[in-house]
Amino acid sequence: MADRPRVDGEQAFVLHAYPFRETSLLVELFGRTPGRMAVLAKGARRPRSALRGLLLAFQPLVVGWAGKGEVRTLTKAEWRGGHPLLAGEALLCGFYLNELLLRLLPREDPHDALFDAYADTVAGLGRGLASAPLLRSFERRLLKELGYALTLDRDAASGRPIDADVLYRYEPERGPIGAPPAVAEGAGALVFRGQTLLDIARDDYRDPRTLQQGKLLMRLLIDHRLEQRPLASRRIFHELQQL
Repeated sequence: MADRPRVDGEQAFVLHAYPFRETSLLVELFGRTPGRMAVLAKGARRPRSALRGLLLAFQPLVVGWAGKGEVRTLTKAEWRGGHPLLAGEALLCGFYLNELLLRLLPREDPHDALFDAYADTVAGLGRGLASAPLLRSFERRLLKELGYALTLDRDAASGRPIDADVLYRYEPERGPIGAPPAVAEGAGALVFRGQTLLDIARDDYRDPRTLQQGKLLMRLLIDHRLEQRPLASRRIFHELQQL
């Protein structure tokens, strides 16, 4: 991007905005072409700024920027429309998506397919679709785009096809491995049904057991990529559930 000092007409979403000095915002964007990037929205906090009220999370924008440094200068932002505002549980799920991108996605690493998956997931949350299948599908896409595609069809140790009736433990750096009876039956053992793995491979979460185990598997893999550092959005969601 260093040889393109000025860009216009870029599709993007706001991931997070931080106050900067007295009147500006430092904004983390997720754009179709650049991926995740930082821009400075000068004067965006002024009452009469044209940018005030536009730089909202989960709303599709068309933006432009100028500059060559790590932080560019935002030159325009226009609302593209089409997405309802998120509220309640959907809003918390949206914050979770954004935190995943902020924590795991390197800056200026383009991911067209991931951008589309994010837009579709946010739109689905806005329409009131069940959040859990949407999140599981996005998490899987994110891991794939980061180079950590899930092995779901073969035993990583034996190479044999996954058996729907067998239990497997999942090693983040290898994949599913058939669990010995002592492991599969052990208290607290984190093992997954072969059927669960096959369902996830098809993005099929109609089985409640697949939905439950899919959440555990994705948490295992994402926590591994985060090096076990906690996510604030998970903590907030958990605290709200205790109220």
